[in-house]
Amino acid sequence: MGGARAAEELRLTRTGFARAVQLGIVRAGPSAPGGAARYARAELERVRSAEGFPDALRERVETVAGAEAAGAVLGISPGRFTRLARCGHITPVGYRINRYRVVVWLYLAAELREFAGREPGMLRGSAPPADRELLAAKADLRPRKWRGRHVGLLLRRTADPWERAAVLASVLPEEELRQAVPDPAERILLAALAPPPPYGHPQIPAAAAVALRLLRAEPPDEAHWYRTSLEFALTGARGQSKSTGERGPT
Repeated sequence: MGGARAAEELRLTRTGFARAVQLGIVRAGPSAPGGAARYARAELERVRSAEGFPDALRERVETVAGAEAAGAVLGISPGRFTRLARCGHITPVGYRINRYRVVVWLYLAAELREFAGREPGMLRGSAPPADRELLAAKADLRPRKWRGRHVGLLLRRTADPWERAAVLASVLPEEELRQAVPDPAERILLAALAPPPPYGHPQIPAAAAVALRLLRAEPPDEAHWYRTSLEFALTGARGQSKSTGERGPT
């Protein structure tokens, strides 16, 4: 069945269902002829059979938006929460772009509560030296941490070497990608297999331009890591093509 019907079956909103798919809680089946995702009845029954359904499922996908709401979950000020997130202690699960073209980060409420129980000392007192150094350098690790999470979740959803390579290629700046993949035909293939923008990615051009910057690995060391990973993935993908006689996903 399609996503709308599957969301109803799992008693989730469309947003909650999209988050469940993103997190790998619900696994998509073979796509429809037009490319739309489809979900098997057996998969939905597997999710429904979990203990505490549907409340436990809703808790797993619940998100809060922005530092004020996230700080309220932790019982701390928005300023302290922003510091924790900028320094990489808490990883966003998504984003939205508001009407002022400002990035509003989304966080899983369950992860915030888990963090509060695991790191109570981080919720009070002064910032540790490492955090103070990052703040003095005006660092903001939220985009980088989100990209790492986003790529990791996408890689978990496919075992095909060409599709995995396409995921890694999708976060590289254009120049880095051209250097890593000099063959234009391979770049076309990777572009065709690239994952769609994450759920909630804006359609309005001005907002989409802001969000697009979140999808690219800008720090040189981060871009180098993805480029190295892409080159390794392409070695496996090319080896598969050589053995099957076909270029592209199996």
